[in-house]
Amino acid sequence: MSPLQGLPSPPSIGASALPAGTYDGVAVVVTGAGTGLGKAIASEFARLGASIVIASRKPEHLAAGQAAIETIGAPVLTVECDIRDADSVAAMFEAAKNRFGLPQVLINNAAANFPVPAEDMSPNAWRTVVDITLTGTDHGSREFARRHLDAQTPGSIINVGASYAWTGGPGFAHSAAAKAGVKNLTETLAVEWGPYGIQVNGLVPGLFPHADMTADIQSNLERTHDKDPCQPALRVGQVQELGWAATFLASPYARFISGHTLVVDGANWQRRSLTNPPVVSVRDQMGKGPFSFG
Repeated sequence: MSPLQGLPSPPSIGASALPAGTYDGVAVVVTGAGTGLGKAIASEFARLGASIVIASRKPEHLAAGQAAIETIGAPVLTVECDIRDADSVAAMFEAAKNRFGLPQVLINNAAANFPVPAEDMSPNAWRTVVDITLTGTDHGSREFARRHLDAQTPGSIINVGASYAWTGGPGFAHSAAAKAGVKNLTETLAVEWGPYGIQVNGLVPGLFPHADMTADIQSNLERTHDKDPCQPALRVGQVQELGWAATFLASPYARFISGHTLVVDGANWQRRSLTNPPVVSVRDQMGKGPFSFG
């Protein structure tokens, strides 16, 4: 038997399959682009000539995102925005329009998530995650589409999802339910807005380690490495790979792709075992004791 090799490594950051200047003159809004995968996505659009609008609630995230885009040499606007608030989203788009003209691409990337057993989840925790992840995606999509419908211009929306929209997500009931809603919303809006020239797609990242990951995820990654045998690819993703997928989906070369959710995870979410391992409860996996009302 030949040794396992896994999927080859991608080209380095800065490479692209799309022609240079593909996004010249195009304004791209990326929510949550001050950190992590949102910043990586925004950076790939910037390298292809786009003007970037970064929307985030936190000034420090806006500053970090701005620095990353300015390093590439692309125009950038940062706008403090709470995507849970429709008026805040409208004001963000107005600021973007005043600076760059009507944005032609929207990446709904901002989301909220943290691990918790469903029985321990407070109503406020549920509400917060669903409001940011699902309601925020709807607010952004709706505002973007209404402006393009009024202007009679085409546009492209990409909603960042999660594979547990299909499978369920033990330990993440709030986020899994919200991401299932995002997937359904993507498919619904693609049909409704396609006749007006607006395409709507989903993009699902697999494991893409980066410095901005939350502490709970980073602690999990301490037990893995870039040739993780738990991944069918025998490696994790590199952030530019997700950025390349996003720039393709919104490009002129993907105009007939709409209502589709593209999973970029080296087939990890489709992995199955021939035999099932023993079941370990979510509480036990998190190191929590027995549940008690007290």
